[in-house]
Amino acid sequence: MPCETNADHGAAIAEQLAADLRQEFPGVSGYSRRNVFYMREFYLAYCDLPKVQPLVAQIGWTHNLIILQRCKDPLEREFYIRMTRKFGWSKNVLVHQIENQSYEKTLLGQTNFDKTLTPGQRAQAKLAVKDEYTFDFLEMGEEHSERELERALIARIENFLRAMGGLFAFVGSQFRLAVDDVE
Repeated sequence: MPCETNADHGAAIAEQLAADLRQEFPGVSGYSRRNVFYMREFYLAYCDLPKVQPLVAQIGWTHNLIILQRCKDPLEREFYIRMTRKFGWSKNVLVHQIENQSYEKTLLGQTNFDKTLTPGQRAQAKLAVKDEYTFDFLEMGEEHSERELERALIARIENFLRAMGGLFAFVGSQFRLAVDDVE
């Protein structure tokens, strides 16, 4: 019974705080009881991570909520925050990347860090040397050659440029560039 009482009390406090915020800031949306709980959860998740705090301000609230709700590991959250900021991911792309386990695919199995570093060093080292490129949109499967990857990317570029109209041209690929030796 005490847990239910505390939960009811917490909900009542959140409801009152939401009402007070709406009254204090009329015309500003986002001060629902649910968002007050999200704000608390957000604070608790990032209050002890001073390195991540400036990053969360650089992406939208909805993106932050998606990451907060779907990722429990702080390094995984940091990864998705950084990638969202860097690549300007939409909400749908962010959800796709999380569901596709981009963090795990990017960080796991790339190095010998598991054998050579302490757990604390390992997590930071993996984040530092990750491969940021994910080509899932090409739907090629796990095994493909570099040439197959190139052809699939070029086909997408050609289709994209055709859709853009007559102001763009696709000249071709694999051009040799001669560069003078500079000493």
